[in-house]
Amino acid sequence: MSDLFSLEGKTIVISGASSGIGKACAELCAKAGAQVILIGRDLSKLETVSENLEGNGTHLSFEFDITSEEEISRFAKNLIENGIRISGFVHSAGLKYTLPLRNISEKILTESFSVNVFAGFYLAKAISQKKLKAENQSFIFISSIAGVVGEPANLAYSATKGALISGTKSLALELAKQNTRVNCISPAMVSTPLSEKMFEEIGEESTKTILDKHPLGIGNPEDVAASAVFLLSEASRWITGTNMIVDGGYSAH
Repeated sequence: MSDLFSLEGKTIVISGASSGIGKACAELCAKAGAQVILIGRDLSKLETVSENLEGNGTHLSFEFDITSEEEISRFAKNLIENGIRISGFVHSAGLKYTLPLRNISEKILTESFSVNVFAGFYLAKAISQKKLKAENQSFIFISSIAGVVGEPANLAYSATKGALISGTKSLALELAKQNTRVNCISPAMVSTPLSEKMFEEIGEESTKTILDKHPLGIGNPEDVAASAVFLLSEASRWITGTNMIVDGGYSAH
């Protein structure tokens, strides 16, 4: 039974792997036996995470702009030239603005969609190509409960996370024929640098309101990462096109 949940022999690409949910995914994937490829914009932070991962030292780190399709193509070419085959991909990189509608600008919407959505789809496009994919693949987009239920002053973030959920369904149908599964995970509030920054911005009263909406309390990155390992493993081989809600009861209200 334990072999079903193992990632032995798999190579997993993780965006946003230097902190928060991405970092937790890297740690649990390595613990489950995977070779992990960490990608992001700060090589020193990625290498610090990589050096502390379990495994046989084969983990890799790449620094580039994940919103650039050209740079992603170069990354993919590098992997192909080194004979690497990708079994799984987790798009955890994310950007969040908590602002009322009157403060929303083209710049904020463009940045939000570029990081949260477009980067993930560009990476999926590159990793799913025949020369790079393993026999079976599993793609995971870290969405948010904000993509399912509304939240005031959260337009840009909610819109991007909803786009990931709907995009996941289309990709799941398109890529099923090549044995690539595609799923979303939608967490509620998780203790990460991103959420801590948000709490600083919204004040004590709003923070208490958010905390009260989580019956099981605020989650940890590892709570989300555990779901990611499941979706990357053979234990979930008949699951695709889903949005797995991991929210401590938030959406049960």
